[in-house]
Amino acid sequence: MNNSTSRPLDAVAALVMLGLTLSWGINQVSVKLTLPEIPPFTQATVRSIGALLIIIVWARARGVSLTIRDGTLIGGLLAGALFGLEFLLIFPGLQFTAASRATLFIYTAPFVVALGATVLLGERLRATQWLGLACSFIGLVVAFGVPDASRGGMQLVGDIMMVGAGVAWGATTLVIKGSALRTAPAEKVLAYQLAVSIPMLALGALAASERMTAMPSAWSLGWLAYQTFWVVSVTFAVWFFMVQRYSASRLSAFTFLTPLFGVASGHFVLGEPISWAFGAAVALVIAGLILVNRPG
Repeated sequence: MNNSTSRPLDAVAALVMLGLTLSWGINQVSVKLTLPEIPPFTQATVRSIGALLIIIVWARARGVSLTIRDGTLIGGLLAGALFGLEFLLIFPGLQFTAASRATLFIYTAPFVVALGATVLLGERLRATQWLGLACSFIGLVVAFGVPDASRGGMQLVGDIMMVGAGVAWGATTLVIKGSALRTAPAEKVLAYQLAVSIPMLALGALAASERMTAMPSAWSLGWLAYQTFWVVSVTFAVWFFMVQRYSASRLSAFTFLTPLFGVASGHFVLGEPISWAFGAAVALVIAGLILVNRPG
């Protein structure tokens, strides 16, 4: 593996990751605010279609080729299928398990990336870095807790679906890092995933019999625009750019900040309470990031 594509994060990369995880944390609130008027799979399908059109226009304006005849097709199809599978598992899984449990299980993804990068990409983590990953994950446990597993057998189904979503998320990162996509323009990497996932998400909407009874309000459309123009079109492209150039394991560790930013956004935007445990969780996650990213 070329060291230039697996190097540690510098200060600029760390700041970029802070911006990305903050945007994704706010995105959790935006989805929640939009759900009363636009069902989940419909949201995901519409924003992916809109984002794909934006990426195509942007790539053409910058002279970026989106041809599939450059050896990236197999990796692109696989990454797109995993990207779509992640969301196909998350939305129905939330019907069976609590949101807090879902958050914990989805964020097994950094461990999937760390293990996969060790085996497939030659990115070796030291013992202190594994400790950092564990520390950050414990921070999420402190923040969200593990609710009483008394909701019946279907909760186990939901938990398994969320673990599957985390595996799909981690596997997507590994595919990008380990295939010809690692040298492709970030616009093409994102375009593959959007193009493949759109029909998957649309079928999910049909299977779930989602319906919209009225035209969404400007409020909901505004949040959907945030998801489409900023989160999917910009931050996802930046994320894939980062994956191509930095250590996959260290980047994935930063994603532990996303649910914490989601909690903070829920507090400031929706007025949801924050417990004392949130401060302890932030400290644990930050300590874990320091351990993962400190020089050897």
